[in-house]
Amino acid sequence: MRIAIAGEALIDFTATGGLAFQGHEGGAPANCAVAAARLGQATGFVSQLSRDLFGERLFAHLQGNGVDMRLVQRCDAPSTLAFVEHAQGTNRYAFYTQATADTLWAPAELPELPPECRYLQFGSIALLHTPVGPRILDLVAAERGRRIVVFDPNVRPTLIRDAQAFRRDCLGWLAQADLVKLSDEDLAFIAPGVPALEAAGRWLALGPRAVVLTRGAAGATLLRAGQAPLSVQPPAVQLVDTIGAGDTFGAALSVALLEQGVEQPGQLQELPESAWRQVLRFAATAAALNCTRAGAQPPRRAELDAALAAHCGG
Repeated sequence: MRIAIAGEALIDFTATGGLAFQGHEGGAPANCAVAAARLGQATGFVSQLSRDLFGERLFAHLQGNGVDMRLVQRCDAPSTLAFVEHAQGTNRYAFYTQATADTLWAPAELPELPPECRYLQFGSIALLHTPVGPRILDLVAAERGRRIVVFDPNVRPTLIRDAQAFRRDCLGWLAQADLVKLSDEDLAFIAPGVPALEAAGRWLALGPRAVVLTRGAAGATLLRAGQAPLSVQPPAVQLVDTIGAGDTFGAALSVALLEQGVEQPGQLQELPESAWRQVLRFAATAAALNCTRAGAQPPRRAELDAALAAHCGG
């Protein structure tokens, strides 16, 4: 296990017209785990899944994609469900999370990550629930300094009851991370009215070594203290669905950084611009491929390698 991802797994029901919905296995951390495993890195998931019919589907989906499930607990509470509707270029969500299996994850003893694990990613809606949110933060605190900690807020405004409290909490979560990956929509909610470069500069002062901002088809930008921003563009694709694109990007970011030999937090700041450009292109192209099909369907490594060769000229 080289990458560990903690958080929720759920079923996304995507609106297909009226009250008709198509189900897909999902949840941002689960999507990330699948994406990283498909891209060839040994990846483990840290969560709790139900024994109900949805939980069985989620377990089989993750395991079938090569995700290490040794740190996944099981229980009889129901699975988390999310309903998604496309609306004016974005997605609207309705979540059903009360007393569900992943929100109740609270082991008496924190899971022990194997010594070869170099990345621990956290974030998303799991942090909004008790007891799972505080327990994930306990895990992050225990592992900080031993692994590269990655934070992806994956903001879902419909689940946030107190926006100001969330923004204060988010600054604390950011401060625990070595690498922060977020979308322009995340940034607009966390720091409303603040220009992206200014917001990222403030966050870098809190502790992260790097912040990566994604902007969909407009590309992605890396920000590091004392260095000029670095941006890349994804390849043009036929857009079908954006669900899971950010999750795929985040997973591909960790995979590509590992392949560049980045295993310690300080290396995030030291990595040359040319290497970071390769990392960002890798992640942006993976995310673009995910957008060519319905639901979160990250590419496998051979597909991504072919797309990179075509986009970058070999």
